[in-house]
Amino acid sequence: MTLPNPPLVETEPSLFINRELGLLEFQRRVLEEARDPKNPLLERIKFLSIFGSNMDELYMVRVSGIRKQVEALIAEPGPDGLTPREVLAACRKLALELYDQAHHCLHRELLPKLKKEGIHILEYSRLSKSQKERADNYFREVIHPILTPLAIDPGHPFPHISNLSLNLAIVIRDHKGKEKFARLKVPDTLSRLVPLKRSSGGIRKDGTVPSHHYFVWLEQVIIANLGLLFPGMEVVSAHPFRVIRDADTEIQELEADDLLETMQQSIRRRRFGSVVQVTIYESMPDEIRDLLTDNLEIKSSDLFVMNSPLGLSSLAQIYDGVELHRLKYPPYHPVVPKILMQAVSTDNLFEVIRQNNILFHHPYDSFTPIVDFINAAARDPNVLAIKQTLYRVGQNSPVVEALLEASERGKQIAVLVELKARFDEESNIGWARMLEQAGVHVVYGLVGLKTHSKICMVIRKEGEGIRRYIHLATGNYNVVSSRIYEDIGIFTCDEAVGTDATDLFNYLTGYSTKQDYQKLLVAPVNLRARFEALIRREIEHAKNGRKAHLILKTNALVDPDIIQLLYEASQAGVKIDLLVRGICCLKPGIKKISENIRVRSVVGRYLEHSRIYYFLNDGNEEVYLGSADLMPRNLDHRVEVVFPVEKKEHVRYLRDQVLESYLKDNIRTREMQSNGEYKRIKPGEKADPLDVQAWLMEHHTHHRGIY
Repeated sequence: MTLPNPPLVETEPSLFINRELGLLEFQRRVLEEARDPKNPLLERIKFLSIFGSNMDELYMVRVSGIRKQVEALIAEPGPDGLTPREVLAACRKLALELYDQAHHCLHRELLPKLKKEGIHILEYSRLSKSQKERADNYFREVIHPILTPLAIDPGHPFPHISNLSLNLAIVIRDHKGKEKFARLKVPDTLSRLVPLKRSSGGIRKDGTVPSHHYFVWLEQVIIANLGLLFPGMEVVSAHPFRVIRDADTEIQELEADDLLETMQQSIRRRRFGSVVQVTIYESMPDEIRDLLTDNLEIKSSDLFVMNSPLGLSSLAQIYDGVELHRLKYPPYHPVVPKILMQAVSTDNLFEVIRQNNILFHHPYDSFTPIVDFINAAARDPNVLAIKQTLYRVGQNSPVVEALLEASERGKQIAVLVELKARFDEESNIGWARMLEQAGVHVVYGLVGLKTHSKICMVIRKEGEGIRRYIHLATGNYNVVSSRIYEDIGIFTCDEAVGTDATDLFNYLTGYSTKQDYQKLLVAPVNLRARFEALIRREIEHAKNGRKAHLILKTNALVDPDIIQLLYEASQAGVKIDLLVRGICCLKPGIKKISENIRVRSVVGRYLEHSRIYYFLNDGNEEVYLGSADLMPRNLDHRVEVVFPVEKKEHVRYLRDQVLESYLKDNIRTREMQSNGEYKRIKPGEKADPLDVQAWLMEHHTHHRGIY
């Protein structure tokens, strides 16, 4: 007789991975893409710039939060058993390791390969005479008028150093031999990499004539010409440094009479958040390090000594500025489902949606039909109202333009603009003001909750009644990101979903306390309880010898209660496949705890962003899509919507074409080991190579049209 496994000890820290360290491990996977020679060269540069940008944000938001806990003398450990002070030290150690690998990748691998392709990132000291003349002329004509050197002495206090700014700490000597300090901000209004004149090289073996691109770092051009800024003074030395500040501003909503104005003030305060990281070069002398440490109110451990350049995110300028398509991914052209191609051209889009739920898988499917849907609603005389949530819409948004047109045509428009979408606040504030000026009903969500759901509802008069047409999605109404983020959306006019959508908007715009929804899972109302119930149902199936399988595709798995429940499901015999792109705080493969759990992460050309939750349910499969990751913030502190996929063809597509392909991927996938480390999966002798993203591009190009 087999005895049951002993119950899991809920507070066992060894079963949880620290969230911040898990996020750093995701950055390692991004960095691996920069180091992967199978990726096109300029794409590797892009991955390196993404790594740099991600690390900046990690320090601005996550590490800054841990610092606040340390400064508040909070010593209580998290679920992983680490205190805030221990987390901070561990983050620094791992971050330095990753930074070192990133700079090694740039200098030892990428720059030599770029040079062979005619792309030269040069040190100022290595420029030819003619190149120096061009760089110096650029300094005199463009850079010099912008610069503002600031003296540092008793009469000139240490100036404010803004977030993400690159600066020069300059030592100058006057005619009496007395040394003085000055600070100079490297202008971020100019390209960090200054392009020099292009030239053509010799003929290649294949008969082509390569074009050579030359760049030099802006700060080096400035350093070489500092004498023009300090006439009559001797420039002794100049030392670059880059500052990262706390950007996780807290919004005191309860005391805010005007959330729009409060957010504008919050954005301004972000520039003055406490300093969390200062990057410098090894050559910076101790007296200047001490000057920065004292005046920026940091510890020596907040100084990060790095190789050039300070701020890898600037490398994106190479990717954007060099038009060598052979060094980038081949272009992919998203397709429009055949069922919609005729509808868009004959203006019967609503009729097609009325007859069919339509599934979209971006970026493989075009985002254009979603914009067409809102445009059609704006121009259709039978449409009475449009209600929509906007989280990250970006600049020059055709979605907002369509809503503005709808308002001008007399439709009733209600839009929830989430002002607290981090780093998109300014853009969203601008759109909110423009919509308000056009007469749109604009609301900013619920106090204490960030609205993260993605939903648009069109109310149309048909016959003697009305019909609601709904678009639900896992991703934002952002045309640009729809080309690089993997997301899934659906058109439907299901009556129960329409009723739920109406109740949801009443919840968002008024004082509704609706607690029961027919089909939608809504956070913070019923999502957690319903999701946990779905997992428990699989546990009961397994305990009773029935078929049980969970496949959860999400961006992050952090919530301790969900992790605990998944451990319980594993012990009950439920097969669990977790496709977690970013942070996963669960440990798989632990004997008698999580041996039925497999954790995989896919990092590739597109950012995996969809959330797909599959429940086998003893053969009566249920699939849900939505905006919510498995984190406390999503389940308890945001307005999220998770919705069922009910059309059999859609369930079949998501199960067989999407989830199964992710589980078979052996090119872009890393699998987590029981110790928390990730190992890249490689094609075996019996398995053909499968890159899930490449496969989906090919599949959609040749087989799309049945959904």
